[in-house]
Amino acid sequence: MQIMGTKSSKRSEHEPPRALAEWGWRYHHLGIPTTLKGANETYLPEFGFYCSGFPDSPFGIEWMRFDQDSPIHPLIQKVPHLAFEVDDLDEELKKHDFNIITPPNAPMYGVRVAMIEYDGAPIELMEFNSK
Repeated sequence: MQIMGTKSSKRSEHEPPRALAEWGWRYHHLGIPTTLKGANETYLPEFGFYCSGFPDSPFGIEWMRFDQDSPIHPLIQKVPHLAFEVDDLDEELKKHDFNIITPPNAPMYGVRVAMIEYDGAPIELMEFNSK
């Protein structure tokens, strides 16, 4: 089976996914859409959504509650997403034939993100500026 223009390689169930084992991506969080107000929500007005939970979650779970008129892609508003930290966001997007659903942007100081859709699932790539 071929997905997104890459050769499929079979791996055993106990082996980590290619994004971790081969591409060097690092797990950051799991974003879960919700309609319930969370404790200590942070509002991002330019994106029309609230996020909560991440600072307290030992597993990196982030709850996301969207305004009705949020400009965020509908898939992100409905389907949970995995987020990975990458060293060079632009390079990763060039290297892989991804379906980009949210182009690179800076939602807050020191971080750039992009959202891709892979096999029906939203995936967030994050680049942190440590300078």
